[in-house]
Amino acid sequence: MGIPPGMHVSDSGLSIAFGSPLLEEPGQGAQTIGGYLREVAARYGAAEALVMHENGQRLSWSYDELLARSLEVARALVGCGLGKDGRVGILMTNRPEFLAALFGTALAGGVPVALSTFSTPAELAWLVTASQASVLLFEPQVLTKDFHAMLAGIEPAILSGQPGALASHTFPFLNRLVALGSLAAGAVEPWDTFLRHGDAVPEALVLARADSVSPTDTGGIFFSSGTTSLPKGIVHSQRAFAIQWWRWPRVFAMREPVRSWTGNGFFWSGNVSMVVGSALSTGGAVVLQRWFDADEAIDLIAREKVAFVNGRPHQWVRLQASSRWGDADLSSVKYVPRGDILWAHPTVDTAWRVPMSFGTTETMTICTSFTADTPADFYVTSFGGPLPGNVLKIVDPLTGAPVPLGERGEMCIKGPTLMSGYLGKAPEDCFDAEGFYCTGDGGRVDAAGRFFWEGRLTDMIKTGGANVSPEEVDAVIARVPGVKRSQTVGVPDDLLGEMVVACVVPLDGVELAESAVIAACRAELASFKCPRKVLFFTDEGFALTGNEKIKAADVKALAMARLGVEAPASPAG
Repeated sequence: MGIPPGMHVSDSGLSIAFGSPLLEEPGQGAQTIGGYLREVAARYGAAEALVMHENGQRLSWSYDELLARSLEVARALVGCGLGKDGRVGILMTNRPEFLAALFGTALAGGVPVALSTFSTPAELAWLVTASQASVLLFEPQVLTKDFHAMLAGIEPAILSGQPGALASHTFPFLNRLVALGSLAAGAVEPWDTFLRHGDAVPEALVLARADSVSPTDTGGIFFSSGTTSLPKGIVHSQRAFAIQWWRWPRVFAMREPVRSWTGNGFFWSGNVSMVVGSALSTGGAVVLQRWFDADEAIDLIAREKVAFVNGRPHQWVRLQASSRWGDADLSSVKYVPRGDILWAHPTVDTAWRVPMSFGTTETMTICTSFTADTPADFYVTSFGGPLPGNVLKIVDPLTGAPVPLGERGEMCIKGPTLMSGYLGKAPEDCFDAEGFYCTGDGGRVDAAGRFFWEGRLTDMIKTGGANVSPEEVDAVIARVPGVKRSQTVGVPDDLLGEMVVACVVPLDGVELAESAVIAACRAELASFKCPRKVLFFTDEGFALTGNEKIKAADVKALAMARLGVEAPASPAG
């Protein structure tokens, strides 16, 4: 196999690669969120679109029902006065109402804003304020978090206000709060009452609104994880959602209805993109789990015959540690990103392997990839080439000028799924002068247009004059039996400049040896990439954020303290 049709590199000798034209990409359909739902509903109608197990009951919606419930939300929003581009916050776990709210907001001409259920009071106050949501649809209780109490603690007027008439200096745009269930308190109205606001709104009016939405209109807002600062609001167009939803089955080489699962929140773009796209674009079903629980996940995957499983390596470790693991029938599982542990289960038999891809929240997940059926000898160690419609360049991170083909630098990207910008930021604060988003990731492009990713420039470890990607090391360590999570950092060293140090959290009750971790790395990595030290921590020792990340700088500080290493003196001047 050669270069995919239409993909090419610049003839200037510079590191600029072009994807094929978007119009030539197979499998694309309607380019708006509402148009996408209407198209898949027209195709698959009575087939099961989603399923959730809760309180011993199995809830199932067909494609027709998903469209009907989404139109019900849309009619209610119109009846409540939502205008064009009005922002609707969605603070929910993975449940049917989340998808009805996402699609319903879009059908009404509004903008869905996905809010994290991991939010602390301070984070939630920031998200609601920054998003300028006028309506908040929320789940009152998520595990130990009481969001009604949290919101009332931030803005006491919520307790005394009237539904649809909140007047708040804290949240100056927010006027309506809607809680799932029967909660009715102050300015908060229950879900059923909210839906009745749409009784007098004709469905034809909603569809006329949906028809007026264009692919480049605002489609939705996600927030970054906030591991280095306050979360950034990332604004995406309608077509960014739709293109990726249509694209996933082609990239993953899925040619049958796919039942898809994740235990991670739909407020992260990767989950709502991959899980919804792989399921609904193929006529399959989304299998919903409100939050990750290993025992429940195994039961769901087995009972619902899940084929696509989307999670993180440390979650696969938890599945493996579950008492249900040994007896589970996981024979339906076929597609698992980074799924070495699941592929090793005795009932799983698949030749499928994830196509290595590169993406960010700013590009609505992947922007480079080949397909899962691309021969390994063409993919080699690359992260694919620019996807249709995308242009990629590698630049000198200091000057911003493209580097010669094959040289290393910062990866920059633009294309139809690139964000419209950050909330509150001018275009020049989001993109370079040519409209490229500069990712902060390092890599190179070869003559075939393949992109070779080399990690975050800011997190790269410089040891003995060579660059080491922490992610590459952590991917190997994640496969060591007994490892729950790891994060590799560079610690100052007089001889090497930086020493590679792996910080590891073992599974509860598991004792790991430093020598075993290092040996596993030596079996797969060049010697200079292997950790010189392995430090073991408890979960409590890692200050995790809601998406189970920790700042690299914080891990580095922990490692330096454990090793008794002082920070190098800053250079004068």
